[in-house]
Amino acid sequence: MQSIQAEKTSSNPYVLKIENLSVVRSGKLVLDDINLTIRRGEFVAIIGPNGSGKSTLLLTILGELKKKTGKIEIDAKPTSRGYFGNIAWVSQAASNLPDHIRITVQELVQLGTLNPANLFFPYSKKNRMSVEKAIEMVGLKEVQHTDISRLSGGQRQRAVIARALAAESEFILLDEPLVGIDRDARNQLLKLLDQLCHDAGKTILLVSHDLTAMQQTAHRLVYLEETIRFDGQTEDFPNLETLASLRGIRNVHVQEHVENIQTEFDHDLEKCKTNDSRED
Repeated sequence: MQSIQAEKTSSNPYVLKIENLSVVRSGKLVLDDINLTIRRGEFVAIIGPNGSGKSTLLLTILGELKKKTGKIEIDAKPTSRGYFGNIAWVSQAASNLPDHIRITVQELVQLGTLNPANLFFPYSKKNRMSVEKAIEMVGLKEVQHTDISRLSGGQRQRAVIARALAAESEFILLDEPLVGIDRDARNQLLKLLDQLCHDAGKTILLVSHDLTAMQQTAHRLVYLEETIRFDGQTEDFPNLETLASLRGIRNVHVQEHVENIQTEFDHDLEKCKTNDSRED
């Protein structure tokens, strides 16, 4: 299959660098020859159909899945299982807390400040300031003492992003954060992510199947289906016909039309041969 690689002109140092990455799961090649560089301050969306390897790529970046070939570096350091470096990870299920768990927005965000170094003294002045700042950044100050279970889907999603911000990570990974939230909440969340890049200098890598939303928000689109089929600026993303071609999908209606013409031609040719034989 073909691929499109749009020219990259940014001179910012990279946060993530992936070279020649291949991943096998259950004996099947899921990712093949992935090469991807993400620079500081970018908002990059990885899009593709179900089963295209999007979540596999995120889990491999986090060191949760083993790679067959290639290397991954974050801030020029190789990644490994349990190594998160300067990464904040927001999984697809992060905001779906069980009903029996009672925790306020503030308490949830405080969890983002925990690390092995402060495990026994977690609530320092610095951590409290980080929590307050994170809650304010996502616009949840008025509900910071409210139980998470009483919030809307969009508010819960912003709360788990605030938890990531409280960790003061510069690189935020999100897996399908738009699932299960309404249109207004989706728009607010996407605006927040854009602001985090522009105003707070965060780098965002987001996985989504919502191409339309990503075209309106992300700075750069990466179309993934086993390998990278397109990587470039949002405005350069191919139209649907070109995208189908990149995926190896043919227009079945056009093919049927061609086959019908060929059938008619073969029929007429056979008819001519029959008439010529009779004249002889």
